[in-house]
This record gives sequence, structure tokens and C-alpha cells, in this order.
Amino acid sequence: MNRLLTSVLCSLVGITTVLQADASRPRLVVGIVVDQLRTDYIEYLRELFGERGFNLLMNKGAYLRNVDFPTVHPDAVSATALLYTGNYPATNGVASAYVYDQQRNKLTPTLREGDSFSPAALLLSTVSDEVAIDSRGIGSVYSVATDPQQAVIMAGHAGNGAAWISDTDGRWEVSPFYGKHTANSPAALRNVRNAPAQRIDTMQWRPALPPARYPGMADRKDGYAFKYTFSRSDREGFRKFLASPLANREVTDVAIDYLRDMHLGTHGGTDMLNIAYTAAPYKYATDGDARVELQDTYVRLDADLGRLFDAIDKAVGLDNTLIYLSSTGYYDETARDDGRYRIPSGNFSVKRAVSLLNSYLSASYGNGTYVAGYSDGHFYLNRKALEGKDYARISGDARDFLVRMSGITDALTVDDILSGGDATAALRRSLDVNHCGDIYVAFTPGWTVTDDTVYPARVHNVRLASVATPFFLMAPSVAPMTIGEPVEATVLAPTVTQTLRIRAPNGALSRPLLLDAPQKR
Repeated sequence: MNRLLTSVLCSLVGITTVLQADASRPRLVVGIVVDQLRTDYIEYLRELFGERGFNLLMNKGAYLRNVDFPTVHPDAVSATALLYTGNYPATNGVASAYVYDQQRNKLTPTLREGDSFSPAALLLSTVSDEVAIDSRGIGSVYSVATDPQQAVIMAGHAGNGAAWISDTDGRWEVSPFYGKHTANSPAALRNVRNAPAQRIDTMQWRPALPPARYPGMADRKDGYAFKYTFSRSDREGFRKFLASPLANREVTDVAIDYLRDMHLGTHGGTDMLNIAYTAAPYKYATDGDARVELQDTYVRLDADLGRLFDAIDKAVGLDNTLIYLSSTGYYDETARDDGRYRIPSGNFSVKRAVSLLNSYLSASYGNGTYVAGYSDGHFYLNRKALEGKDYARISGDARDFLVRMSGITDALTVDDILSGGDATAALRRSLDVNHCGDIYVAFTPGWTVTDDTVYPARVHNVRLASVATPFFLMAPSVAPMTIGEPVEATVLAPTVTQTLRIRAPNGALSRPLLLDAPQKR
């Protein structure tokens, strides 16, 4: 009996020690990723923002103006994986949103598992995982996004739930990977009360401000009052909605539901809420010059951030919260330059390139289907067709054929990339050797690449000019500051965990920035 009593008392002392150790840490961590967020637009539109969104982050936290993502062709999914693990795609296992499935001869989402999504293919621990582990199961970790793969990356392996909006029916979905915590989640309940699926036909996107208030518009655009509607009868209706800032509003509403209904910040450990937004140019714009829509997206996002921060302040207190917000480090221009400006350009059809390459290889090595597929610059050869043949020679011939095509500036085999030294370092960092293609091609700036091997066709306008992208970190211990020098994105995850005084993700490459205010002696 005495031993049992002693054991219980020791356990209580241990729990008390944990709670006391955590008392100096934020009770809530809020991680925010905004796809394609640009520093110049934030600063350009600052006077149109309220005091509780971006301006709060800029005035009260550390503001990094120029974060560098030293990889090739990042997208929202691969950039989120880099941000949360602190390591490159070559190591973290997520090189892009899609991989080519050789067995099924089709593109498939990188993190798809069965009929849903899970972080199983993400090979490293994340900031969210480290928060959960440090809390010893006391805290909760959730994520809310429009993209399912961002949602599961941000929730991590040790999280409690990941939610996203379906792009086919507008309903909120949750990953079964996280088990029982998802059945009665705020996202699931939203489907009963007020899901986008129930409101899609009544939604309209109009400018939040009079169009003349948006700066830098040509005279003809000063009165441009755009109007976009969404319909369930439109095959692309829900995708159009998810690409608009109205989706950010929906995500904010559900994130606030999680904050309130799951009582985040009140569990004794440190809870975490992760949110993914978009600031991408609207690819369904009716006018090729979509600057009004883009500026309106920023103004609306600022208002959503203000609502979120007010809800956090009311529920937990900003003084008890660490908030970080990051861009995904790239900008994907939607509109092709008008032909009247005579900028050299062209259209590269992936379907045509695959057909021509297959015909060339068939003429050289005998009839067969030598090209299996394509994804984001990667051409995949059909391994079954290559059985018993000289792979190195065939892949080299395919490379030499592709590099001569109009619209392609360079072509490399996987072996070229892995043995290329400094010249191919960025490509090696971006390459997942388990899922990459056999030949990688770089396209000519100014050209439009149309992947017409899939539906809907994926269209990309090639531009090499990069943009400055931001990162914000606001916490009670962080001194307000602005850093203009370039900072590599791998620094961000360990910087967040350092500020929390917990260990960094297990694959974090870089040393953290020390952003804490100097301690008084």
C-alpha cells in the first residue's frame, strides 16, 4: 500500500513538474502558411489593412522580408513540407503535390493513402510533431486548410486532426489517419450546419473596397468592379471557389470553431492550431490583368487574420500565444503576356512531346510504349518496356531528343543531376529519387507549358524572376524587429522550436535565428 501511495505521489509530482515547466511557454501555437504570399504586396497595400492583421504582425513581431526557398519549382505542398520539417524535398520525401504512379500509369497526390490522405509519406518529424511530443499527450494539434495535403503535413504524424474542403463537392473532410478525434470535429459538424456545398450557388466575390482605392491600376481599371459567382452545376465550380479569397474566409470560420469548440490553449500543455490560406493570383480571372483581384485577396486575407487574432485574444490571450506566418516562397503568374507586346513565347504541349519522344525511341529501339508519363518537368520512362535494354543509353537518347525541342532550354537524366556538382545542387535538393522522373527538363521563360495529358489540363506560364516572400513570428519573448537580409527557409522551423524552448524537428538542417528579446540582468 505504501509503495502504491508513493508511486501515485511521484506520478503527481512528475505531472506537476511538466505543467510548471510549460508555464513559461505559450499555451497556444498558431502556424499559418499562405500560398504565394509576396512581401511587396504586403508593404504596398499596408495602408489598406486594419490594425489587427498584417500590421499587428509587423508592429509586434519579428518580420523577415526576404525568405529564400532554394529549391526548384516549389508548390504549396512541397513548400509546406520544407517549412514544417526544416529540410529539403530530397530528404523529407515530399518533392511536389503529385507523383507519377508507374503501376497505375497516372499522377497521384503524394500524400494520398487509400481513399484519403495521411502524412505517412512525409519522412521527417515536423514542428507540430515536436509540439505534441513535448506536451506528452496533454496538448492537442489540429490543422485546417483548403488543400488536403497541406492539412496533413501541418497536423504532422502526432497530431489530433486534419481538415480540408473537398474540391469536388464542397464538403469538409477529415483524415481518418488521426482516428477518433475526427468524428465529431468542428469540420465534420460544419457539414451539418453550413458547409460551402450548401451555399455555393449563393456566393459572390466582389471587391471588398471601391476599385479606385486599389493603387497602381491603369485608368481603365479604376472602375473595374469584378463579380464572380460559383455554381454546383459548373464542373469547376468548387475549384473556382477554393482558388478565391472566399475560401480563406471559410477556413478562418472553421479555424475559429476549432479554437473555441476544442478549447485550445486550455489543456495544461501547449496546443497548436495550423491554418493554410491562399494569396495566389486567381487563375479563373475574366481579365488577363487580375491585379484588382489579387489586391482584393490581400485586403480580405488581412481582415480574416484580424478576425482570427481577435478570436485568439478572446479565447487564450495573445500574450499566451506564439503566432508564425510564412509564405510558400514562390509566385505562379497566371496570365500570359498579350501578343501585342511581341514578347517571344510559345506553347509547349506535353501530350505532343510525349508522343514525339515515344515515336523517336520506337524507331531506335523497336516498337513499344517507352514513355510512361509526365509531371512538373519530369518525363517518366516505362520500366517494363525497358526490360532487357540498355537503360543508360535509352535515357541519354531521350534527354538528347527532348533538349532539341522548342521551349526546352535544358534536359538532364537523373544520373546527370546526382553527379552534377554545384551546377545541379538546387535540383538535387528538390529531387526525391524514389518518385522522380528519368529525365528532367527546364523550360524557356515566356513559354506556356500545358500538361494536356491530364484533366483538367495544368497550365503553367514560365517565369524565372523570383519575388521576395515574408515570414512573421510574434510571441511574448520575441522582440519586434525587421530583417531585410535573405534568410533560408530551412531556418524557420528550428527558429520556431527554439522560441518555444523545445527540440527542433529531427531533420532540421539549419541553426535557429535568435529572435528573443535580451534578458535583463
